[in-house]
Amino acid sequence: MTIDGFAAPPALVEHARRFHAEGGVAAVPRVAATVLLLRPAGGDGFEVYLIRRLAAMTFGGMYAFPGGGVDRSDSEAHLGWAGPGPTGWGERLRLDAAAAQAVVCAAAREVFEEAGVLLAGPDGGTVVGDVSGDDWEAARQDLVGRRTGFADLLAGRGLTLRSDLLLPWSRWITPEFEPRRFDTYFFVALLPEGQRTRDVSGEADHTLWLRPADALARAEAGELTMLPPTMVTLAEVAAGGDLSGVARAAARRDPGTPIMPRIADLDGPTPRFLLS
Repeated sequence: MTIDGFAAPPALVEHARRFHAEGGVAAVPRVAATVLLLRPAGGDGFEVYLIRRLAAMTFGGMYAFPGGGVDRSDSEAHLGWAGPGPTGWGERLRLDAAAAQAVVCAAAREVFEEAGVLLAGPDGGTVVGDVSGDDWEAARQDLVGRRTGFADLLAGRGLTLRSDLLLPWSRWITPEFEPRRFDTYFFVALLPEGQRTRDVSGEADHTLWLRPADALARAEAGELTMLPPTMVTLAEVAAGGDLSGVARAAARRDPGTPIMPRIADLDGPTPRFLLS
């Protein structure tokens, strides 16, 4: 699946028409990160974790992957780090080292805040196990409430951020007509052994694990509502065939060049997304 020719949802079409009719000025997109958590599912198959945003939130009612905006603390954090350093990440993401660190930290922080999954370990070769106990939950709540920073949380428990567990995948920028825009870096990560996802963020009203092809089929049938970047990314990871194939595909991708959809034929009978 590609986004070219993808039918634009009516609500987005109305946003675009109003924006152009009123001569709107595009909002500056906020830098963000999102993570596709994957886990094995019978034979060579695998599943992806999806959350449905609360209706009152930006893009509410849509199924998406855990993620959120980059915080200032993400770029200022001094923490134990395993895997490519910020400079190496910067080369991969086409960012300077500080900005790359912020994006990677945001990805790891958000997946812990929103899914209860921690991509960290005592050293560069291990990952923590179950982090669903009361003690961990209190620490996660302190992080969500900004009473502590991600670096402080890891340092207090003698943990190292496992940046090597994040595989960069793509970068999408919200169309100009949307009032709230994001410049989002997509990553893929395997659910660490011994950990489990939990509906803990308070920003979702439903979560589920599905094979990417099944998620796409349900979206196309109208059972799950998704924005095009989610559907396109599901199709891309599904094409990997198995988890090893997804990892190989990630290594060949360009995660730094932004993709920004636009809607063509706004006044026609079938407005559709195209890539700018």
